[in-house]
Amino acid sequence: RGRTMTNPLYDPFAVLQKVYGQGSRLKQALADTPIEEAHRARTAKAAYGVLENDLYLDACIRAFAPKNPKLPIRILLKVALYFLLFLGKPRYMVTDSAVSLAKKLGKGGASGFLNAFLRAFDADKVPQPAGEAERLSLAYSVPLFAAGRLLAQYGQEAEEIVRHRPPRTFVRFISDGAARPYLAAAHERTPFAGVYAFPAFRRDAGYDEGKYTFQSVGSVAICYGIEPCGHLLDACAAPGGKSVLLAEKCARVTAFELHPHRAELIRAYAARMGAENIDVVCRDSSQHDAAYDGAFDAVLVDAPCSGYGVIGENPDIKLFRKEQDIAALHQTQTAILRACAPYVKAGGCLYYSTCSVFEEENDGTVAAFLAENGAFSAEGAESPLGHKKTKYGLQFLPHLSMGAGFYFSKLRRRA
Repeated sequence: RGRTMTNPLYDPFAVLQKVYGQGSRLKQALADTPIEEAHRARTAKAAYGVLENDLYLDACIRAFAPKNPKLPIRILLKVALYFLLFLGKPRYMVTDSAVSLAKKLGKGGASGFLNAFLRAFDADKVPQPAGEAERLSLAYSVPLFAAGRLLAQYGQEAEEIVRHRPPRTFVRFISDGAARPYLAAAHERTPFAGVYAFPAFRRDAGYDEGKYTFQSVGSVAICYGIEPCGHLLDACAAPGGKSVLLAEKCARVTAFELHPHRAELIRAYAARMGAENIDVVCRDSSQHDAAYDGAFDAVLVDAPCSGYGVIGENPDIKLFRKEQDIAALHQTQTAILRACAPYVKAGGCLYYSTCSVFEEENDGTVAAFLAENGAFSAEGAESPLGHKKTKYGLQFLPHLSMGAGFYFSKLRRRA
């Protein structure tokens, strides 16, 4: 890489090229790209920041570019604008870095355009839309369909749901003793024993020794809502955080996972945390298998969903999820519930969860399932983490629930 290492735009550009150009997920792109370790934090901040503000940066480019630049130059402009607008870097430095990076990438022909664009750019001259959905969409770079749905469902709270928040890392410690050395650093308590939020947390040997694991407050809250039982099925289990935590309150956990490489992740997670009562089975939970009928005291379906409750930590979701996906996901969710419901013993519980804030995937999916399945009824769930009660469950929202949006419903099979 030679001297390119000194250009601060290079590493964020390389990461984002994988996201925009190849459809990679951001976390994967950050892991797969050789980036300068000394500036890893800045690179990650810029890559996340560009995706968080993607639609706004598009509007900035539209306002000052005579025609839409080709993808590499668009990505380069987005990174440069982020450095200028959000990191407060001097205009001459950002302009020089952008022009020299364009030349290094063999795009020297664009250097005149970049130079003129970055010198002329003025954030106050980016047109502001009139409608409320359009305003939310631009201010928080949420696709227009999502802004419209959130306003229809939540009204004034919609803005709180999509507001950008400082990142937090949630860490679950296996004991108070294991947590103690780490609590000298800045942290927040959560309502769950052994689980803390840190503004910055550096992984060390304690992770490999199984003293702690990284687990979102949403994932912990879902496990909290599940009653201790004999044999539990975690029907959509990877990467395995819930299976491992539930293995502490259930005698045995069976974990289903469709993809072999993700099934391996669950095995590795369980081994690292010393959970020996987990069986991992590689199979498709949406296909019913009569061999499992009546085999479990409880079944958890943490279903594939739009992920709109966790866009704060996964801003690439806003890029890849389209409106038509939500109806398709609702069908998949209903199919998994339908296939797994017979596995629950009489009197046992079927739990349903998502990391979505859209009603269609939450109460809507549960309603569709209950309409065709008279053996089950919704039972009130409780949680110490802030939430709203819905007809069939609990809706957790980022401004009430430590930054996380997710849903949990508890359905009991008639005895």
